[in-house]
Amino acid sequence: MNSSPLLRVTAEGLYCEAGGFHIDPWKPVAKALITHGHGDHARWGSAAYLTATPGVPVLRRRLAPDARIEGLPYGDSLRLGDVTVSFHPAGHVLGSAQIRVERGGERWIASGDYKRQSDPTCAGFEPVQCDTFITEATFGLPIYRWRETADEARDLLAWWEENERDGRASVLFCYALGKAQRVLAELAFLTGRTVYLHGAADGLTELYRQAGVRLLPTRRVGEMPRGHSFAGELILAPTSASRSTWMRRFGNAGTAFASGWMRVRGHRRRGGYDRGFVISDHADWPGLLQTVEESGAAQVLVTHGYTDALSRYLREKGVDAKPLATPYGEEDEAAEGEATEA
Repeated sequence: MNSSPLLRVTAEGLYCEAGGFHIDPWKPVAKALITHGHGDHARWGSAAYLTATPGVPVLRRRLAPDARIEGLPYGDSLRLGDVTVSFHPAGHVLGSAQIRVERGGERWIASGDYKRQSDPTCAGFEPVQCDTFITEATFGLPIYRWRETADEARDLLAWWEENERDGRASVLFCYALGKAQRVLAELAFLTGRTVYLHGAADGLTELYRQAGVRLLPTRRVGEMPRGHSFAGELILAPTSASRSTWMRRFGNAGTAFASGWMRVRGHRRRGGYDRGFVISDHADWPGLLQTVEESGAAQVLVTHGYTDALSRYLREKGVDAKPLATPYGEEDEAAEGEATEA
């Protein structure tokens, strides 16, 4: 049996020498397997890309128009060199996947980003057995525990309605890919009102509609005539817009941020938001532990986030766990190359 690891970190990214490909490389490579479309995992410049079939439209929008992108349906296997690869739902955003790599009975999983909560906008996480599991640790501390998203959505609607009674617009900052659409889907269970979008989220939201995801009706902020009053309306925007001149058109507006980071009040205060809604597209602490256990992995490599804390906890529980250094981190909420509002 080959003793070299199936995946190892190189200057370009996580590399599978036996298959001749990289997973979510941070530099251009010959062949890139992509877990999902966020900017810290899907970078432009590689010669060829392979991703889960539902994620192909997202990559086409976020990478160069002439990028060579192919899709593989969830669960299907493909032979690359001396290994077999397959994509399995990660529950993070539309088209997100864990990537399974197998050689001679040895199985590795690169999870990318994932969550365990239900989400009407993407396929739910699928536990996959493996020998080595590469897990994220974005919220890898015991304080990070999510309540039901439906409860957060009800609170968000109540905040919107309160601002409407006070004659104010409600500007909710959230990531343009995944979070904005999840908010629109969760609110669709509670209301039928139109929501206004920053340009960074507008095109991506249309991709979700084309995929058959039920969302609230939306309009792009930039389509509205000069002087239009947004009093009483809900606007979704990336955090990059929070201190820009774009905000002037809303006048007296309440602001909020939808993120797992809002579980800690200090994050909300530092961001200067009026409210924080704990809606995350990542696994919370119990979700991380549940996923590691369900993987059955004898070895766990922990990347991006609280890697030391999660690794230490797992070792105390008898799991062979250690950090794996990568540049993955918070997704780029402004969406590289996406339209912005003037």
